Amino acid sequence: MTEEIMANFDDKEILELWDNRARDWDIQVSDDGDSNRILNSDPVLWSFAGNVAGLSVLDAGCGTGYLARQLCLKGASVTAIDFSPQMIGIAQFRASQNNLNIDFHLDSCTELKSLPDEQFDMIISNYVLMDLFDLEGALKAFNRVLKPNGIAILVFSHPCFPQGNSRTVNEDGTVFYGWTSSYFERTQRNDQPWNHFTTPFIWFHRPLSDYWKAFKAAGFSVDEFEEPRITPERYHLAENDQKLLNCKTRPYSVVFKLLKVKGLYNNPINF
Repeated sequence: MTEEIMANFDDKEILELWDNRARDWDIQVSDDGDSNRILNSDPVLWSFAGNVAGLSVLDAGCGTGYLARQLCLKGASVTAIDFSPQMIGIAQFRASQNNLNIDFHLDSCTELKSLPDEQFDMIISNYVLMDLFDLEGALKAFNRVLKPNGIAILVFSHPCFPQGNSRTVNEDGTVFYGWTSSYFERTQRNDQPWNHFTTPFIWFHRPLSDYWKAFKAAGFSVDEFEEPRITPERYHLAENDQKLLNCKTRPYSVVFKLLKVKGLYNNPINF
């Protein structure tokens, strides 16, 4: 799919898909995150975030709110946004069940219209960027609402290894990734439902270099970068040997820790 065709995506269709899978998503992540988060990416996320007690933190694309709840329990002052009314509704209900004070907003990550400038010490966007058509708009919005020297922690699916197009072909766990278009081409991808989900997943592929350039253009510098994989102290949490092998050998995601660079937002770098 070319960029011209990609620009014709149906945002109402995407919103409807996320609204319709909100309850299934809550089952998927529950209070602790799904197995990929628990085994691979959440340890890196928390390592990059450090002690969040007393910090103002935005959970950008909160879904049903598992991460917002964890941030609140760790002592952060939490604001959480999502564009799906059904997701926000579940997140608010789950927070109230646990008597947690979280400020929820129905808003888009690409605009953050409901949020003022320079409000947050930290933004965490957990498996969201690949689902956004307007990556550059979201990063500019993130920069705008961060305080000077603020931090953005961004977790998203590894663009080099699309899990929706992977297949195990040998008993030894050999995996092949199928590509129907150029890796360097920005494309809309449609993945079939998996696990208990009944609706397809629409997301937007872009090469890793495009992410890096977008970070810099929005006024961020890269402080840390990791491709999460399971560590030995978590081996026992893997549900079976195949899951353990996958987590040891397959990069499901990437995690960036970005710093807001003073003065660059109003004078973005051109590439």
